[in-house]
Amino acid sequence: MELSMTTLTNLNANRSEIEELLSYNENVFQQDVQSFFSFPLVSEPYVADWERYLYTANKIGVYQSLKSTLIQFNFPVKTGISKQDDYQVATRKGTDPGILKSATGLKFNQPQQLQLIIYQTLAGSIPVIITENREDFVLLIQALTKRNEPVPIPDSMGACIIGGYNNWDRIREYRKEWSLQNPQNCSEQDWKIEFKKLIPQKELYQDRFIVISSGFYSNVSAEKLGLTNEQWLKLSLKIRLEHECTHYFTRRVFGSMRNNILDELIADYRGIVTAYEEFRADWFLLFMGLESFPKYRPGGRLENYRGEPPLSDEAFKILQALLYQAAKNLESFDHQYFDKNRALIDQVSMLIALTKMNLIQLASSNSVALLEEAVNKQKTKLVFNY
Repeated sequence: MELSMTTLTNLNANRSEIEELLSYNENVFQQDVQSFFSFPLVSEPYVADWERYLYTANKIGVYQSLKSTLIQFNFPVKTGISKQDDYQVATRKGTDPGILKSATGLKFNQPQQLQLIIYQTLAGSIPVIITENREDFVLLIQALTKRNEPVPIPDSMGACIIGGYNNWDRIREYRKEWSLQNPQNCSEQDWKIEFKKLIPQKELYQDRFIVISSGFYSNVSAEKLGLTNEQWLKLSLKIRLEHECTHYFTRRVFGSMRNNILDELIADYRGIVTAYEEFRADWFLLFMGLESFPKYRPGGRLENYRGEPPLSDEAFKILQALLYQAAKNLESFDHQYFDKNRALIDQVSMLIALTKMNLIQLASSNSVALLEEAVNKQKTKLVFNY
């Protein structure tokens, strides 16, 4: 607390702003990583079903495979559609969209360009849907997170991790297996009773997956980074994948995945390091709109993370200063401590070390020493599957 107060006071924060920023920077990650965790983690059970979807996609195409699995693929993006009876019985009760008049399909521009992969992360494998078409990415986000309503999607958004997705295909498979095991007690009424028992067991029907656009990361042009479009597109995809997979890691390991700048710094750190082999503070600051600090560029990603309720304008300016210094400190530590070829123990220890700190600590004058201590401590605790 004393360190945080000193850091904020040095940035001329008044009492009100200090209270705002201390609240915003409260670390909510669960800090009780169990010794039985062995990295990379074993994939969650639902991934096996997505491996089946991938097998089918290789035969009939991604669009057709996912249309038979993801209910929202069967409805267009249209104002008011989420309130229609057809949509509600399909998404809430699992009614077959094939018998519903309004289930005319999600109208992609390039359905043939959709890709589905199962991506290996430090927290186990996770399904990823990729599209090269920006308009198709927007459709996917609107369908899967906005109930097929045409809600505007920020240009700076190029990826989304979708959690708690009710997968009716898994529910249908569960019912088939249950019916086989209970041939004398599998009537519609029996199923209603069993379904009520199923509802609390979310791991049996809820999935988590990632949707990614292959466009420029954070809507930053290749020219601003001194790269060709081809080079930047390849790097952008790597950064996005690892960024979202880092959110998956913190959600699965620490029980938290927030719309907070610390989460974004950790995720972008992992993404940049994976793509470029070392952390680039200048890239990160450009993504956030702070490339000309102390000036902030409107439209940068940082404004998406002002918190709830949003930080005041004065506190937001101090947050910019904190983020700028934290990025510079993180770059310094990364270059001093790690080689480009990072062992698995280095990758996991660094991720966990970052979750043990907050942005104010990372921006402090002794952040490098704090990070080194945290990383070394983690290396003595973790178990690894090589």
